[in-house]
Parts: sequence; C-alpha cells; structure tokens
Amino acid sequence: MATDAINRLVAALNRLPGIGAKSARRIALDMLTWDTDAVRELSEVMIDVKTRVKRCSICFNLTEGDPCEVCTHPRRDASQVMVVDYVGDLLAVERTGLYRGHYHVLDGRISPLDGISPEDLNIQGLLDRVRQGVIQEVILANGPTVEGDATAQYLAQCLVPLKVKTTQVARGLPVGSDLALADQVTLSRALEGRREY
Repeated sequence: MATDAINRLVAALNRLPGIGAKSARRIALDMLTWDTDAVRELSEVMIDVKTRVKRCSICFNLTEGDPCEVCTHPRRDASQVMVVDYVGDLLAVERTGLYRGHYHVLDGRISPLDGISPEDLNIQGLLDRVRQGVIQEVILANGPTVEGDATAQYLAQCLVPLKVKTTQVARGLPVGSDLALADQVTLSRALEGRREY
C-alpha cells in the first residue's frame, strides 16, 4: 500500500499530458530509487524553466528573450505568418526545416462546448499585426479537427476586411489528429500544398 506522500506524487505526475495512472505510479516508484541530488536537480530545472520561460510579446511563442528568436531572426520572412493552435504545433513545423516565415500562436481553438470563445484566444494580436501592413500572407495551420476548422473559418472571416492573402495548409493531415503529432513528411506536404482560403 502506497503512502500519502507517494499518492500525492502519483497524482501530481498524473496531471502531465500523456501520463496515465499506471505510468504516473511507475515514474513515482522509479523516482524513489534516485538519489536526493538527482531529485533536487529535476525540481530545480522545473522551477528554472517555469520562472525563465515566458511568452513572446509578438507571436506568443515560448521564449527566454522577448521577442523570441523566430521574430527577431533577420533571415525569416516577416511578410508571411503561420497561425497555429499551440506552441507544440509551431515546434512541429520548425522540425521540417521548410517554413521560413513568422508565426502566431493562438493558444487553443474555438470550442463552445468547452467554453472557449474567440476572445479566449490570441486572435486580436494577429489582427493587430496584420493591420501594421507588413504581413502579406496569413497561413492557417489549425489542427484538422472540428474545432480547428471552426477556428480557421472564424479567422478567415476576420481577415477578409484586412485584404491580406489567406491560405490554409493542405489537408494531408489526418482528420482528428494534432498537428504536433504529425510526422515531418506529412507536415511538409501539407505546408507545400496549402491553398487560398
């Protein structure tokens, strides 16, 4: 029978995405075999990341410096902005090495059933960026789900009066999956086959 301390650790680990109850218990029991210095190092790294990493004030990417490296990189194309739902999606696109523009992270998808409205997302920041006149193309790379499609449609409607070219990544991505989980080849084909919205 596990102690209260172990049960609290299991419950804390179980809150992590992709960690079920069995995995959380296995990790907790394994951590008990670590020496105190290793556990302390892990906790210090977690606290350091939490205190040093913040949101980019331009694109909402995670960064230690503001603005982020993507927004300040001199060889990236500032006239092109790819809109993604989450930072994990941005990282997945970056792994392809094909996209050289900028990003905008919404931090979610419109989902009335979950109480997430357009006002809960970083949409206003995107519209403000487009109004500045530098951006010539907005690439909608929202996840291929009902919520992702609803978000893309909403964004496309918001962008019409701003007269900016709006495209969407091709749907080589399977419906119902997350952009962050797609392999590089699928993401590459989706990016290359984007269409005007």
